[in-house]
Amino acid sequence: MTCFDKTRRLLKKSDYEYVFAQAKKVATSEFIFLYRANSLGYARLGLALSKKAIAKAHDRNRLKRLLRETFRIKQLPAIDVVVLARPGVAKVENKTIIAKLGKTWDKLIDSSAI
Repeated sequence: MTCFDKTRRLLKKSDYEYVFAQAKKVATSEFIFLYRANSLGYARLGLALSKKAIAKAHDRNRLKRLLRETFRIKQLPAIDVVVLARPGVAKVENKTIIAKLGKTWDKLIDSSAI
């Protein structure tokens, strides 16, 4: 997989509702990861970065790029993941976020393995 195409994204309201209905949670100081197994055979990502948590659009866009890129690089099992941002995440440097995201994706891989 060389790009983050539409099949790897949660696009519909029903996709998000599916995850929120019975989500397992992994939390960090910057993000909350809600995830649930799917039957598609590949992982999908949904982002919920609100103005309330991240006021400036360029910060929201930067964080979305980092989340998508780290998600794309990791080989996650067949799960749907929704990422919620916590206030204050915009002040954290890129390399710190990338390192923490790498650890969190690994934690998701371990916790979703059966």
